[in-house]
Amino acid sequence: MKKIGIIANKGKPEARIVARELVYLLEVRGANVLLDETIASDLGRAELGAAIDDIGNQADLVCVLGGDGTLLGIARKLAGRSIPIFGINLGTLGFLSEAEPEHLPLAVDNLLSGKYDIEERAMLEAALVRKGSTLGTYTAMNDIGIAKGSFCRIIQCAVYLDDEYVATFSGDGVIVSTPTGSTAYSLSAGGPIVAPNVDMLLLTPVAPHSLTARPMVLSGNQTIRVEVDAIHQEMGLSIDGQFGYRLEGGDHIYIKKSPYVTPLIKWKKGGFFEAIRTKLQGEWE
Repeated sequence: MKKIGIIANKGKPEARIVARELVYLLEVRGANVLLDETIASDLGRAELGAAIDDIGNQADLVCVLGGDGTLLGIARKLAGRSIPIFGINLGTLGFLSEAEPEHLPLAVDNLLSGKYDIEERAMLEAALVRKGSTLGTYTAMNDIGIAKGSFCRIIQCAVYLDDEYVATFSGDGVIVSTPTGSTAYSLSAGGPIVAPNVDMLLLTPVAPHSLTARPMVLSGNQTIRVEVDAIHQEMGLSIDGQFGYRLEGGDHIYIKKSPYVTPLIKWKKGGFFEAIRTKLQGEWE
């Protein structure tokens, strides 16, 4: 019988209610459950509690209760584990999730009977290099953002593809996205929607001071290098828009496709385009 991990965003008001119901439905069907230790005691099931790393090592799949941000964070923490992730939306948009709370009985049936597909979503790997030293290497599911501070002047981002010069963008910054991330920050900056099975990297300038700067679709097999410069020091590197690091003039950021992927559990045929229609374009069936 499958061992199912459950990780929930405690900040969502309904998280405990949905988690409790999910545990009940799984145990009635004979499944073994591992609960994120931060919520296990709240549900009175401390004996099921486990750290996220232990859930990643022991579970056959993980149910993530929360919004898109919650799923992105868990995808990064579990990167390299190859453990399928099933999103149950407790957020506003829920673009990455496959089910709503009212779908729990159907979700449990499909999960335990294996009636689902695995959709492998590409991830990014970014390295921050300053004066020849690598300060950190980061993994993202959606995007790597390079941006100026809120009240600062423009910054310059010189972009190279491998060793070939592409362009210098003067503006608020640039975004490098996966296909999954094409419907996130990049979309708000005028980037295209990219189907999740396309092997590419998407480069989107943010508020460029130019009439000709446009988003670029680049090879997924090459490395993007961005060199930043400005007359101020208010620049930052963001990972999936969730955490970041201060940049300095002359820093180099190397971005390429990660060797890791995020396996998402899907069962709806045409689910990506249905999500585009219903969640981004406001069409309701």
